[in-house]
Amino acid sequence: MTHRLRVAEVVAETPDAHSLIFTVPPTLAAEFAYRPGQYLTVMVPHNGGSVARCYSLSSSPHTDTDLKITVKRVRDGQASNWICDHVVAGETLELLPPAGEFTPASLDDDLLLLAGGSGITPGMGIIKSVLAHGSGRVTLVYANRDEQSVIFAAELAELAERHGDRLTVTHWLDSERGAPDATAFAALLKPKNRIDAYVCGPEPFVAVARDALQKAGVAPERVHVERFEVEQEKSMDATLEVEIDGQTHRLPWPAGSRMLDVIIGAGLNPPFSCRQGHCGACALRMLRGKVDLVNNEVLEQEDFDEGYILACQALARSDEVSVTYY
Repeated sequence: MTHRLRVAEVVAETPDAHSLIFTVPPTLAAEFAYRPGQYLTVMVPHNGGSVARCYSLSSSPHTDTDLKITVKRVRDGQASNWICDHVVAGETLELLPPAGEFTPASLDDDLLLLAGGSGITPGMGIIKSVLAHGSGRVTLVYANRDEQSVIFAAELAELAERHGDRLTVTHWLDSERGAPDATAFAALLKPKNRIDAYVCGPEPFVAVARDALQKAGVAPERVHVERFEVEQEKSMDATLEVEIDGQTHRLPWPAGSRMLDVIIGAGLNPPFSCRQGHCGACALRMLRGKVDLVNNEVLEQEDFDEGYILACQALARSDEVSVTYY
């Protein structure tokens, strides 16, 4: 169930990234309780309806009274540009409560964080929580295009100075070193190859980071990944017919939108959880039409043979698509 929360403040972190700070009324405090590294789902107006976008919380439940998400512009991104261009303090936005599994099991464990661009967002919540409420040590490797692109630069510097024995920050700037390289990254990570690693950023960064962690000898079960939701992919305008809750609905499906966003934007109540393609909660069955899945880490070939797909990852590849939740 969605709730409307008031935007208390908008902070320009960099020329391309804004933080939204939300005030949570006491009546919703329990529902909006969260763990460091989780995200909020924001309903953004689009073509007379809305699309759902997930943005990680950069606040910490252990240090911050309000909720904070940080949004970086994506080229041609419907949601990120609308938020950065139009949202001001005093407005209200429709949100789903916090969700996500990109969160450490214990704040007393030593952690390795690898962030690319706005992938630092969940990392900030984790870092602040560990330093304020745990005993673990954190090593952060943070990649950006240049110095002006570094989100939370001053806050990270202040935390590193105040907690020098527990927080180590290494900046990788493309302007100085070139694009991140798996072999060079591996050399930085090898001394920390026996602790859990948390990776967040755009897909090219995630691929390099995972390769570097493997080269550094980090066990696969210690690697935790949070992928960005891509706002625009090549696809086509379509009509989606969906059977849910005893009714059949025909919905316009704009090019570039995920099937799950279309269903939620129509005011329906589909099941979902991670929105990343690795939990299976949004699985449903195709009756006709074609889709592409952006990411899939849960469905096997036998599932596809039975017609199952993931609504959160599905893009239209035919002008008519019919699906059912039965």
